[in-house]
Amino acid sequence: MPPSYKSAISFGLVYVPVTLHVTVKNRDIGFNMLYKKTGERIRYHKTCENCPEQLTSGDIVKGYQYEKGKYVTLTDKEFESLKSEKNKSIEIAQFVKLDEIDPIYFEKSYFVNPTGAEKAFKLILDALRSENKVGVAKTVLGQKEQLVALRAMGSDMILYTMHFYDELQGNPTKSLDEKTTENELKMASQIIDNMTSKFDPKQYKDEYRGRLEKAIKEKIAGKTIRQPKTAKIAKITNLMEALKASVDATAKKPIPKSKRGKKVAS
Repeated sequence: MPPSYKSAISFGLVYVPVTLHVTVKNRDIGFNMLYKKTGERIRYHKTCENCPEQLTSGDIVKGYQYEKGKYVTLTDKEFESLKSEKNKSIEIAQFVKLDEIDPIYFEKSYFVNPTGAEKAFKLILDALRSENKVGVAKTVLGQKEQLVALRAMGSDMILYTMHFYDELQGNPTKSLDEKTTENELKMASQIIDNMTSKFDPKQYKDEYRGRLEKAIKEKIAGKTIRQPKTAKIAKITNLMEALKASVDATAKKPIPKSKRGKKVAS
């Protein structure tokens, strides 16, 4: 897996060169756009009003529109010149507990691997794990400054890119004026308690992708795609009735006597 970025972790006066590797692989099923009548691929050409028929990437620069129809352009070299030495490294500014950072701030994640100073890297990793803290820092990745968090996860160091505070927007929906009763809240809490268990990510599968892969194979074989059969969910309009039915449906089943552990005489 080639590195996504080259950088360095700055921890006090300790400096560790690192590379960042994406943690998530894309498993989306890709589709091409086709012309309905002939089945030919749709092609997208880079062009403009007074351009040759088609442009190459070398003909294109990035421009910022400061007035309608007026642009100032910046080259890759100029973008790079804006980075200070501090921007090129991941300089830890503070340490916090992971649960102090709301998940809404997290964006992408990367494996962090040392390309030198391995002992210093291992020391930082062990210290993060020992203190159960994450390091918060800023760095420039590509052409964007990023707020990041470094954490230990098992034997790996993970870097999370984060949204800045001013990037988050308020909920456009109006505030709710509805009132809940104590009994309704008690029953809702009972449902949550009934459905609470240890999180196991392996039990969650992308079922739709599986059906899509199966449908593609069936279409290739000339078969007709059929909608999967699912049990109908009974619609209950009364909230209390729905809560009671949900409590009953989610109630934990008692362990049969035959499966219970036998008592051992002391």
